[in-house]
Amino acid sequence: MNKTPRRSILKKLLASVAGISGFGLVAKAKELESEEKEAFNITTFQDVPLFSGSTKHGNLIFVAGKGAHFEGDIKAHTEHVLKELETELTKAGSSMQKVLKVNVYLADLNDYKAMNEVYKGRFGSKPPVRTTVATYGGVPGDSLVEMDCIAYV
Repeated sequence: MNKTPRRSILKKLLASVAGISGFGLVAKAKELESEEKEAFNITTFQDVPLFSGSTKHGNLIFVAGKGAHFEGDIKAHTEHVLKELETELTKAGSSMQKVLKVNVYLADLNDYKAMNEVYKGRFGSKPPVRTTVATYGGVPGDSLVEMDCIAYV
């Protein structure tokens, strides 16, 4: 006969613990909801915001694609793009070592090896995950390479 009251007490105890944990998760979600997204280097078109160079929310920073819009080879373009990424990350309070994900877009897949020569080691000893693709029709603005990334602060 004692089994029924024990089970009832155990169920109530577990429900209480789950409820307290749930309230903590709800509070954290509300905290994140109340944080305002920050936008940096906003580009406008006809006086209307079009896109940002980077946005920050919570402890994450998202950096838009950076290209090199000048005459040069893939190594010069890659060097320029990596410096642009680093500049955006620094403005947002992050760094190359805190990058979690990089997307690389090449105008020509034959530039893969030369791009890697400049890219290697730029993100520290624990490099981010990376996706590299060759674009059909080239990279906008006649850049030989474009990169975007996600990092933490």
